[in-house]
Amino acid sequence: MNLSRKWWASLAVVAVVSAAGLGSWAWQQRNNGPEYKTGKVEKGGITASVSASGTLSPVVQVQVGSQVSGQLKEVLVDFNSDVKKDQLIALIDPQTFETRVQQAQADVDAARAQVMTQQANITAQRAALSKAEVDLAEAKRDLDRKQQLVEKGFIAGAERDKAQAAFNSATEQVNTARAQTGVAAAGLRNAEAVVKQREAALAQARIDLGRTEIRAPVNGVVIKRSVERGQTVAASLQAPELFVIAENLTDMQVDASIDESEIGRIRVGQKSTFTVDAFPGRSYEGTVKQIRKAALNVSNVVTYTVVISAANPSRELLPGMTANVRIVTDTRSDVLKVANAALRFRPAGANGGSDKPAAQPEAPASNQPGGQMKALRERLEKELQLDDSQTAKLDTIFAGMREKFMALRDVPDSDRQKLAERNRSEMRAQIMDILNPEQKKKYEQIIAESGERRGGGSGARGRVYVLDEKKQPKAIEVRLGLTDGTTTEVISQDLKEGMEVITGTVQAQQEAPRQRPPAGPRMF
Repeated sequence: MNLSRKWWASLAVVAVVSAAGLGSWAWQQRNNGPEYKTGKVEKGGITASVSASGTLSPVVQVQVGSQVSGQLKEVLVDFNSDVKKDQLIALIDPQTFETRVQQAQADVDAARAQVMTQQANITAQRAALSKAEVDLAEAKRDLDRKQQLVEKGFIAGAERDKAQAAFNSATEQVNTARAQTGVAAAGLRNAEAVVKQREAALAQARIDLGRTEIRAPVNGVVIKRSVERGQTVAASLQAPELFVIAENLTDMQVDASIDESEIGRIRVGQKSTFTVDAFPGRSYEGTVKQIRKAALNVSNVVTYTVVISAANPSRELLPGMTANVRIVTDTRSDVLKVANAALRFRPAGANGGSDKPAAQPEAPASNQPGGQMKALRERLEKELQLDDSQTAKLDTIFAGMREKFMALRDVPDSDRQKLAERNRSEMRAQIMDILNPEQKKKYEQIIAESGERRGGGSGARGRVYVLDEKKQPKAIEVRLGLTDGTTTEVISQDLKEGMEVITGTVQAQQEAPRQRPPAGPRMF
């Protein structure tokens, strides 16, 4: 009986101690709150960039085709063959074309013989004309004599009439001879024209014969061969592709596809780096040399091709490789920057909890149609010293953009920021067009200072949190500048280098101790 009482007393003591411990742990958790992870505000350089993928290709590559049809008799080069300009690289069976040349040559010879015949005919006609002219002259003298004799009464008028008839006949013979001479001359010209036609056909036949020899149009390397010996080449409406020759594999280019929302940040001359899967861990340098204005629309996604030059002295980069490109769009030095996690952090219960990002894009004109644009207009007018004409144009620009920003209210949240950035880029470009060179420099400084460029000042505001004296989160409003994807430039008078900003919370790993009944005395 005493043993049973002792067991129940021990059980009661353990229960009281456990309950007290649980209550103390719960009270401590309620009063201490969560533990925060922090990161320092740093000062240094930051680089904004645009990432994309592209394809490596030679700067100049030439498709070699055939302008004549026939069977390939010889293929003299292969993949990776180095070729020189005008080097013979393939041969189409020339037998048919040689026969055509011979036939065309025979036609030319026949036409030239016809010319000689016409020339002899002209000579004969000219002789006949000369004889007819002599006969006409004799008939004229005879007519003149008999006319004089008739006037003197020595002969009868009938003799004069006979002489007149002979003169008329001789005149017609001369006209006939002249006409025949003209016909012969025309026949000669026709024969000479036929000769030219035959000579042209001969020249074409010789050209076609020459085209059976496929020669390299440039110095380079064969990167593609599409034919084999014995294959029949059919050149009809389009020349078939036989080879592709890269002129210089030591000078390559990357054709990168840049999204329309990013293309406004790309400029000719910007530096870039890229990597290829074939050589992991290696980086190659390049320079933007062309921004093609032809848009590509695939599944309602608009992109533009940016051409990036790339040196390839060792020829290790091959055409067709996929390049992962990073184009440096802007660089800042000696700026305050924080980890992006600090901009995303929100303490529990702050506007929907910690899942909502702290950095919210500034909405020029979409939520405040007049305020921000009015302030920007006043600043531009004052600092750029705009004249009346420029001020009027600026008002027109802002009026048009205000409507576009207002329209963003009806756009889904997923597309709003992209469209807002497009509107800002368009507005900046229009403003730049009305400024002189000196004003453009000042305007670029204003953009940089106010953080209006995306990735180099997106015109966005953000919020970071620091711990106050009571170890509670305290919000600090900041302006956002450049971002490199990991850290972001921040502008705020309340932030200093070395300050700690909250980047997240430490998840509690401890659990309340599981209660087990005391062992107590054994019951035998």
